[in-house]
Amino acid sequence: MTTSQEEFLRAVSHDLRAPLRHITSYSPLVRELIDDAAAGLPTEPRDEAQGFLNTMDQAARRMGRMLDGLLALSRVGRAPLETVALDLGTVVRDVQSALSPQAQGRPVEWTVSVQDVPMHGDAALVRQLLQELVGNALKFTSRHTAADDPARIAIKAQVRPGGGVVLQVQDNGVGFDTARGAALFGVFQRLHREGDFEGVGAGLATARAIALRHGATVAITAVPGVGCTVTVEWPAAG
Repeated sequence: MTTSQEEFLRAVSHDLRAPLRHITSYSPLVRELIDDAAAGLPTEPRDEAQGFLNTMDQAARRMGRMLDGLLALSRVGRAPLETVALDLGTVVRDVQSALSPQAQGRPVEWTVSVQDVPMHGDAALVRQLLQELVGNALKFTSRHTAADDPARIAIKAQVRPGGGVVLQVQDNGVGFDTARGAALFGVFQRLHREGDFEGVGAGLATARAIALRHGATVAITAVPGVGCTVTVEWPAAG
C-alpha cells in the first residue's frame, strides 16, 4: 500500500465519522417524533416509517463498521514494524483463548500444532493476523451447532526446508468456490450474503496487509460445504 493510499484511508475513516454520528444520533429523535405525530393515525404508515428508520440505522451502523475496517487497514500500513523472535505457540493459544467466547457455546474441536516453530515478526501484528484468520474460521463454522457435528478448526505451523514457516488455519465451515477466492483479499469483499454471516469483509484484506509487511504471502483454498484453508508462507528471519 502506498503512502498516499494510507493517507486516504486514514482521512476517509476519520472524516466520515462526524456525519455518520449525526445520522445515528438523530435517528432515535426522528423515531420519537414519528411516534408522537402518528399517535392517532393507522398503524400501517407508522410501522412503514419505523421500518425505513430501522433500515437507515442498520446501514449507518454497518458503515461505521466499514470505517473501522478501513482504519484498521490504515494502521497496519503505518505501524512501526518491531520484528522479534516469537513464541508462536503462546500467540496461538492467546488468540484461541480470546476468541473462543465467540463460539457462544457451540461445540468446537480445536487442533493446534505449532510447537517449537521459530518465527520472527511484529508480535502485535502477527497476533492480529491470527485473530482475523481464526475469527473467520469461527464465523464460517457457525452452522455446526450439534455435539455430533462440531465445528473443527485446525491451526498448524511447520518449518519449510531452507527456513521460513508455513502457517495454516483450516476449518470445516461453509467454504466457497476457490476460483473466486482471490477476490476475498480485497477490501469489503464477500462471497456470502450479508444476512448469513456478520462482518464487512475487511479481515482478510487486513491479514494480507500484515503478511505483506513481513514479506509473507497468503493464499486461500476452499470447497463449498466442506471448509476452507488459509495458508501463510512466512519468510525466514533475515
